[in-house]
Amino acid sequence: MTRYPTLLSPLDLGHTTLRNRVVMGSMHTKLEDRARDLPKLAAYFAERAKGGVGLMVTGGYAPTWRGWLSPFGSQMTSERHADAHRVVTDAVHEHGGKILLQVLHAGRYSYHPFSLGASSRKSPITPFSPRAMSTRQVDRTVTSFARAARLARRAGYDGVEIMGSEGYLINQFLAARTNDRGDAWGGSADKRMRFPTEIVRRTRDLVGDDFIVQYRISLLDLVDNAQSWEETVELARRLETAGVSLFNTGIGWHEARVPTIVTSVPPGAFTWVTRKLRQEVKIPVIASNRINRPEAAERILADGDADLVSMARPLLADAEWVEKSAQGREREIITCIACNQACLDHTFRNQRASCLLNPRAGHETELVLLPTRTVRRVAVVGAGPAGLAAAIELAGRGHRVELFEAGDSIGGQFRLAARIPGKEEFARTLDYYRHMIDVRGVTLHLGVRATVDELAGFDEVVIATGVQPRIPDIAGVDHPKVLTYQQLIDGAPAGDRVAVIGAGGIGFDVGEFLLHSTDEPVEDWMRRWGVTDPETAPGGLATKVKVPPRREVYLLQRKETALGKGLGKTTGWVHRAALQDSGVTMLRGVEYQRIDDEGLHIRVGEKTRVLDVDTVLLCAGQVSVRDLVAPLEERGIRAHVIGGADVAAELDAKRAIKQATELAARI
Repeated sequence: MTRYPTLLSPLDLGHTTLRNRVVMGSMHTKLEDRARDLPKLAAYFAERAKGGVGLMVTGGYAPTWRGWLSPFGSQMTSERHADAHRVVTDAVHEHGGKILLQVLHAGRYSYHPFSLGASSRKSPITPFSPRAMSTRQVDRTVTSFARAARLARRAGYDGVEIMGSEGYLINQFLAARTNDRGDAWGGSADKRMRFPTEIVRRTRDLVGDDFIVQYRISLLDLVDNAQSWEETVELARRLETAGVSLFNTGIGWHEARVPTIVTSVPPGAFTWVTRKLRQEVKIPVIASNRINRPEAAERILADGDADLVSMARPLLADAEWVEKSAQGREREIITCIACNQACLDHTFRNQRASCLLNPRAGHETELVLLPTRTVRRVAVVGAGPAGLAAAIELAGRGHRVELFEAGDSIGGQFRLAARIPGKEEFARTLDYYRHMIDVRGVTLHLGVRATVDELAGFDEVVIATGVQPRIPDIAGVDHPKVLTYQQLIDGAPAGDRVAVIGAGGIGFDVGEFLLHSTDEPVEDWMRRWGVTDPETAPGGLATKVKVPPRREVYLLQRKETALGKGLGKTTGWVHRAALQDSGVTMLRGVEYQRIDDEGLHIRVGEKTRVLDVDTVLLCAGQVSVRDLVAPLEERGIRAHVIGGADVAAELDAKRAIKQATELAARI
């Protein structure tokens, strides 16, 4: 018996059967770009096939060199390329999985000067202007997609996914926004649809009937001058006739100003539009975006919203997601929190993708946690992200671990983050750690401040005592109207007019905390960001509905740079837009003079002013808590210092958990 009868049921595609309804969606990991990294890519996919995933999709491979995402990036254009991929497909098939090669032409999203597009219109997210394809080049590009699929078959792939969404080349041909052609490939919706339809038709002709052809279709472009819903439905029907086996859902172009996959997007926010497509076609349809738990996935399938669910980042976070779901071990699932910090932010910085909660993702051959040969008695001091990760990974290897926490609950700074609107799912991470402490036999001491004498009896000591808010040197900083961010989030009340000192990640989080409520309904979130039914507005883009702010908020920083510049590359714009839409006043180059009954006295440039506020919130960074380090050294006890205790960077759970996991692998 299983709690997930639909999710874990097989799907018969005629010529082949998928063992369940879980799809690992495409993510570019940077292991695709060099042949020497293919064994690492094989290990990455093999872990997820072993963990039970039914169908996986690779990162995007260009069908021509002009379609590279980046210079000399991944491509599938020769038999040599295909033969090198056997190591990947063999590894997946050894564990009973199936895998598709995604064929992706970046078009005007290419990050190199040789890009080609449907037209010469420059993308707002790349510095290069594309050259419009000639009619002959369009035809050759169509054939190149089909040839890449044939090469994928030679490589042992079970099929291909043709990338037709997210604003890449095929999407660029489909939208009048980026297709101003006057030849047979543009000028009307009918002619714009010819490009993807011909790609699928020629692909099916080359690969035969016993090969999966999956198409990633854009159901919501979320940009102006986009496809209408009628055009999307007509395209889907043409593609079905041309030979598509499965439709995968694409939501939003990369240049869209609507968040689609970040933490603040409600779980399963777009399954309603997948349901709309499913009612229009006869082949299976895959739901995607912000699906991360088995109970949610089962509900989506059981309700008829989709036939399969696609999860990319959740399977970065936990390669055993399917196996744990099937075995009733849901509490052991490392749930993706959609932070983007180690996955998409890495990808857009040309770094290897991984996962904040699972640093082994993408590093399966390098960061290995084997059972220990010598059991050590280990003390971990501090139950924030670093201490929790160290404790459970050390115990997982077989060490005897005791975890000391001076407070009355685990979590540290992560516990605070879980109370920020839009970050509620961070609490799932703490639930996971609580459960794994029991599963792996870690002895937890809450409300205990470890002493040097107590720690002297251990073989190894890990100091993960974290950080505390930094108190800036401002006259009147001890005034009753002053609070630290920690005091605020822990329940201290704030007034109706608030000045926030510090505009880093914590400052923006505090702004959300002051202005918005938790657990916002999907419908309210859609109105706030301007998302609507694509039958109402092309591309599903509507005018934002401004929500009256709960408070008057000033966000201040000393630096002259733009506020929020240091936020995540793929999430920072979301935080900035959320506060701007809520009427937050943002000031930079601020000199803080004093705090008194009148409020906060500041100077900006040559002008001084008083902000008449009820509360002044301190979000001006942190300092490491290292009280135990020197006394331990004096006793000759070597301690491993990790996380915030090592470097007081702003809530850097990514570095903390990675440090902890690497340490656990060494001890």
